[in-house]
Amino acid sequence: MSIVALDVGDRTIGVAASDELGLTAQGLGTIWRKGDRHDFPALLALVGEREVDRWIVGWPLNMDGSEGPRAEKTRRFARRLQDHVSAPVLLWDERLSTFEAENVLREGGVRARERKAVVDMLAAQVILQSYLAAGAPEKGERP
Repeated sequence: MSIVALDVGDRTIGVAASDELGLTAQGLGTIWRKGDRHDFPALLALVGEREVDRWIVGWPLNMDGSEGPRAEKTRRFARRLQDHVSAPVLLWDERLSTFEAENVLREGGVRARERKAVVDMLAAQVILQSYLAAGAPEKGERP
């Protein structure tokens, strides 16, 4: 069983999955969004044969913890995802995950152009690692 995490943006979806023990997060890739008819099949193809125990969707709350327009868009995406998968879908606070991912890439000397291709996947890893560090709670915010 594995846990899959998503960093959902308007143009891309970063995807990461846990190892079988649920200790570490590995990036799987980035999907360029083209609409639900493309996005969900592409996502399921990228995840492949993994037996997914739960799906974690990064929830972009405001810094004060409130839910703004971006968080509501993400909640709607998570609801649609739940229609395509059998494992539970949970929202997970992702504040500053993309910022952290950008910093890691910048400090690693990755050029700006190359960062664009992997930043969302790395942000999904950051989200998943945060979730795993919290003990991978089975209950969380439902979409």
